[in-house]
Amino acid sequence: MLARLAADNSSKPTPFVAWFNSGVRPHAHTSLVEIMQIKSALLTFVAAIGILAQAVAVASEPADVAKTTYLLIYRPGPAWPQGKPVSELPLRDHGKYMLSLYAKGLMKMASPLTDNAGGAVVLEVSDEAEAREIVANDPAVKARIFMHELHPWEPVQWEKHLKK
Repeated sequence: MLARLAADNSSKPTPFVAWFNSGVRPHAHTSLVEIMQIKSALLTFVAAIGILAQAVAVASEPADVAKTTYLLIYRPGPAWPQGKPVSELPLRDHGKYMLSLYAKGLMKMASPLTDNAGGAVVLEVSDEAEAREIVANDPAVKARIFMHELHPWEPVQWEKHLKK
């Protein structure tokens, strides 16, 4: 019946009709063992596809790159208004920039110095060139509100030195 409907609507059979007419399907005389073997083969195939897809996804992830820690120290620049505390400076764009670095995993912590002498930032990046690029793109550095010092830094893991 399906074959006749398809034949009435088109001179070329649909893929389903072609499969149906080919006879490649379990018949009434197909044994339960044969059906189970077919199902097992299909499940194995699907599992293999899943494993392959997972392997491709893992292979396409970037490998862990060694990171270097840098301490960035901000000091008042020529555009820092005399006598103004850091809390009164126009640093909205700088704050957004810092947040974007944190979201990317490049900035680990940052804060203004409470004596209004600037601020400090801990960067974790692939190399010095990346650290310098981050500083160069900071809106507060571009606006000359901040001058900066950049130092490679290797924080001591003091927990390792505690006696247990």
